[in-house]
Amino acid sequence: MEFLRFTLDGKFKMFNRIFQLFKIGRKLGSSGAIDTIHEIYNIPTIIKIFFNFISIGSEKKYVNNIKKPGEKLCDALQGMGTTFIKLGQFLATRPDIIGQDMANDLEKLQDKLPAFDLIEAKKILKKEIGEEQFKNIFDLKEPIAAASIAQVHIAKIKINGESKEVAIKILRPEIEKLFNEELDALMLFAYIIENTIKKTKRLKLVEVVHLLREITNIEMDLRFEAAAANELYENTIHDKGFNVPKIYWNYTSKRVLTLDKVEGVSIREQKIIEESGIDLKNLAESLIQHFLRQAVRDGFFHGDMHQGNLFVDKNGNIIPVDFGIMGRLDKNNRMYLAEILYGFIQRDYTKVAEVHFKAGLVPQDVSKEEFAQALRSVGEPIFGQSIKDISGGNLLAQLFEITEKFNMTTQTPLLLLQKTMVVVEGVARKLYPETNIWEVSRPILEDWIKNLKSPKTGIDNAINTSAEIFKRIPDFPGFMDKANYALQLIAEGKLNLATSNNKALEIEQLKLKSLRNNIVFAILGVVIFILLVF
Repeated sequence: MEFLRFTLDGKFKMFNRIFQLFKIGRKLGSSGAIDTIHEIYNIPTIIKIFFNFISIGSEKKYVNNIKKPGEKLCDALQGMGTTFIKLGQFLATRPDIIGQDMANDLEKLQDKLPAFDLIEAKKILKKEIGEEQFKNIFDLKEPIAAASIAQVHIAKIKINGESKEVAIKILRPEIEKLFNEELDALMLFAYIIENTIKKTKRLKLVEVVHLLREITNIEMDLRFEAAAANELYENTIHDKGFNVPKIYWNYTSKRVLTLDKVEGVSIREQKIIEESGIDLKNLAESLIQHFLRQAVRDGFFHGDMHQGNLFVDKNGNIIPVDFGIMGRLDKNNRMYLAEILYGFIQRDYTKVAEVHFKAGLVPQDVSKEEFAQALRSVGEPIFGQSIKDISGGNLLAQLFEITEKFNMTTQTPLLLLQKTMVVVEGVARKLYPETNIWEVSRPILEDWIKNLKSPKTGIDNAINTSAEIFKRIPDFPGFMDKANYALQLIAEGKLNLATSNNKALEIEQLKLKSLRNNIVFAILGVVIFILLVF
């Protein structure tokens, strides 16, 4: 009986995925997305005909041919709902997959949807934080912002008998179920496309959907966002001019996030900020320095610092919101970043090249002199520009292009950093167009490098390394046995070190193969049944 239930459940999931795939096909066909993708990638005519066929009966959206393909795709994804909005936002962070121009266009994707009912919001709140805590929430207002995954309400809570005004972020009802069902179908669609059109293999469609699922499932657990905000709060608590809202853990759960209400105006309201007596030049410089400080000092930075996520209070303090996208850099990447940028400031291209070799970022058989010359080709044209046109983010983008030619694999965290740096510089220059990125960056980078190379840091590193070695001495004999065994397996050709360690992706691909086989058998079964009956 249990086996029958399991089998029926599996069949139901298979048909549900096929049904969702059919709905997605209709959305793609009617939204104008397929026509736009055809402009970019020239998809086979048979695929276009197929999507036009399954979208018969649905209202075909008009495509504005005056717009660029990326802008048209942006409009199409916007009209297709939550999953495709998140897909577009994710692709905007991956210029290595879709190209820089397309990524820039997709950054304009607006994540706005109609709000759900206030009564429903109260039901979710009561269920998530409990009856007793819910009694301490009062004056819950209509949402002030509604996106594809969640919406934000202003309310008051009681803390130690006093009233505190807070912002409460609440996930949309059933959003996890809807999103995962559509992603299951999208995963199958990506698998079919990859195995039907060989040219699309390079786009790694299955991997893209898999990464989107992993990222968004974390985003849909608001405890992770709360933890990120809390870590940034603790890292920057002593940084003058940068105030992260405080998290209220007693009013936070998987589907609810409660934090301080922001008392300030959006950083895009330049006229209001200037009229309040705040120096825009200082504000612009402060924004860049805070971002760099987080990246090189803490290795943890806000990865979505556009104008909509930045506020300024009456004292000129910068207040960030929305901590769903955060960047993290390990110590080596932070050292790499600081020394590379500082080397470019000094125009010492040999030093920049040495950092790459020292960190093992470029193969040792590459000529150091040729690599330094390639770096000079990036740096000198930038320094020949006027101050207002020099961009650290664009420099990093060009640097990644150069290093790829020397067989250096760009790391994903650095791509997010580069994208965020471009955004931060853009916001700073809107505040004060003559902002000198390099002069503003210099003191932060100098302080961090000086601290990194100070005697105290050297002693601390030596102590930590020694402590780690002493801790592992009892395990040394066992470690040597395992190392010998591993070397033996390599010698016998039984261990392949190039095998991908992404087991979750491998399992997902196996599931897709199994599902494909099930679909084929189901179709054959229907055909045989029809032949026997008729």
